Parts: sequence; structure tokens; C-alpha cells
Amino acid sequence: MAPHPAAGFAPAKVNLTLHVTGRRADGYHLLDSIVAFADLGDVLTVAPGDGLTVEGPFAAGVPTGGANLVRRALALADAPRHVTLTKNLPHPGGIGGGSSDAAAALRLVGATLETDALLTLGADLPVCMVARAARMSGIGETIQPLGLPPLHAVLIHPGLPAPTGAVFAALERVDQSGHGVLPSFPDADGLTDWLGGQRNDLEPPALRVAPGIADVLAALRGHGARFARMSGSGATCFGLWPDRAAADAAAAALDRTGWWVRAATLR
Repeated sequence: MAPHPAAGFAPAKVNLTLHVTGRRADGYHLLDSIVAFADLGDVLTVAPGDGLTVEGPFAAGVPTGGANLVRRALALADAPRHVTLTKNLPHPGGIGGGSSDAAAALRLVGATLETDALLTLGADLPVCMVARAARMSGIGETIQPLGLPPLHAVLIHPGLPAPTGAVFAALERVDQSGHGVLPSFPDADGLTDWLGGQRNDLEPPALRVAPGIADVLAALRGHGARFARMSGSGATCFGLWPDRAAADAAAAALDRTGWWVRAATLR
């Protein structure tokens, strides 16, 4: 009897903050970012073989050859499998979809890679291997798991291109402050208030690359978000509400925009 395919979940990664604190001589940017993961994402199954099949609402445009991060990760781990990827997350979107897919594939096959090897696949791979709230710093190699209270969010991707390279190229400063010592967060209200004093340093350059992102942030705030920010290099933005019912109601109202809109809980 053939073995039953193993299934795994690749959650969306949301950068609650993203401070750009420097740039190394080799061109890599130094970051200080608070990251959480959503209860929505892509789904993978692995079976014997070697290859990649992509299906789902965002399958179009996902490479299936050796350049795909899932295939690269499994090749690096010397653990070939045939992977079926159900692509539920928009891409590229600033929510770590490809990195989370690769990390999920590695978890599914029980493979471990050294941090330096993970970084050859991208700065988000180490934190996506953890797949829970964390502080990531350096070029992504330093991961500090965090016990954050759950946050109730609406995620929106407006379908606008915000290429990571173009966003970083439009960044005016690469030497801004990091977080320093983090406070404790007894509840979601306290965390949300603190986030309001932090930054995503890639948001201003992303707004120059894709000005329509401003409409997404305005829509989130206009539908009652206590706080709204872009995630990663964009174009996905998120807003925070006091409870899941309120986030669900806001998502239902915003779903009429034609954008990709989903309510989620971030942990």
C-alpha cells in the first residue's frame, strides 16, 4: 500500500513592525522586526517523488521548477518529495508566503537546516521555521520567540505590485533605530498601543512605488481599525480590531472592494 501523503500548513507571516537599522558591506539590510503568524495560509502535501504541483486561487505565476523555494529547500535538505501546494495567499505580498511554504515543507519531511543554509533561501526562512510570534533581527538570523497576546486582524492585498527590490531601492535611510528592550504586553490593547509608536520603515518607500497602498490603509482605518500598517515590503496591509467578531464584520464590509480581504487571528 502506498504511504498516505502528509499534509502541512504554511501560515501567513505579518510584520507588526519592521525597523531597518543598517546595511552590511555585502548589501544585506539589517532589520529589527516583530513578527506574528496568522491562522490562514497555504496548504502543502508531500508524497514520494520529486516535483511540485501548484493549485488554488493564487496558483498562477508560481514557478514549479528548481527556482521555487519549496523545491530549493528540499534539495538543500537532500529530502526530495513531490509536493502539492494549495496557494491561498497572494504573492508577492509581504506576508512571507514562499518562505512559509518552504519552511512548512521542511517541517513536513522532518528536515533541519543550519541557519546559514536557511538564509540562502531568504531572510524570512528562520522565523518561518518557528512559525510563531518572534522578534527577528540581523539579516534574519537572530530569532527570539515572544509570548504575545493574540491580535484580531483584517489582512488586505489590493493586487498592486510592490517589488521588494524596488521598495528597498526607494528607502531613503538605512540607519534608523531598533526596538531596544521590549516591554511586556499583558493584553492586546497594550500591544496595539505600543505598535502605534513603532514603524515599518518600508512603508514610506512602498507608498512611492505603489501609491494605492494608501487607499488600503485608509479603508482599514475608515472601517474601525484601531491601528493599521503595511506588512513587510507590501502590498498587504493589516488592521487590528478589539475582538474577532469585530474583525470578521469589518472584513465582510471591506470584501466589497474587490481586494483580497481576510479576517485572521495573529499569534
